[in-house]
Amino acid sequence: MPDFDKQSYWHTRFESETASEWLIPSSTFMPLLEAFLKKLPGSDANILHLGFGTSDLQVQLRTRGFTNITNVDYQPLATERGRHLEKAAFGHVRMHYITADATRLDSVLDISFQKYHLVIDKSTADAISCAGDDAVLAMAQGIHRSLADGGVWISVSYSAFRYDIPQLPFDVEVINKLPTAKARATDPDIYHYCYLLRPKPKKA
Repeated sequence: MPDFDKQSYWHTRFESETASEWLIPSSTFMPLLEAFLKKLPGSDANILHLGFGTSDLQVQLRTRGFTNITNVDYQPLATERGRHLEKAAFGHVRMHYITADATRLDSVLDISFQKYHLVIDKSTADAISCAGDDAVLAMAQGIHRSLADGGVWISVSYSAFRYDIPQLPFDVEVINKLPTAKARATDPDIYHYCYLLRPKPKKA
């Protein structure tokens, strides 16, 4: 298996890759986000998009009127391409782009002082899981500390067990199972999972 948790893997990949959507296209993901976007306090809601890579999801979000979006990726080439993609689509750059490790969000000043109404990742937790459950837990703990009151995390994963982790500070719900394409009718059913993660209530 490739070292998806290593920055060097993504550097090599992004040297030639200019556009790719993990697991599902952004156009498929957006309808799953729609109900949560409608609940946001307005178009200036604070959104954190983790591991955007060479996806166009941030462009889809801006098309809906959201510009206060912080796009984070492990690899500088992704942040460069993200800015280029936004400028090509809108003529200028208004979103934020940060090169950072999603397992160490507390160390990023531009993130640690913010509170986000919505956090999104599309298979970023899957890539991080290559370093083990402790890495996914570190990502989850950083997100938990970054969420505004009432904020939620929406995550797409290929794993039905991605968040079966002790000490996870979230209540986890599968809100959609997305069937993958079959080469033959007799192939087994395989799904991708869209998770809703809400912070666990504070203990009295």
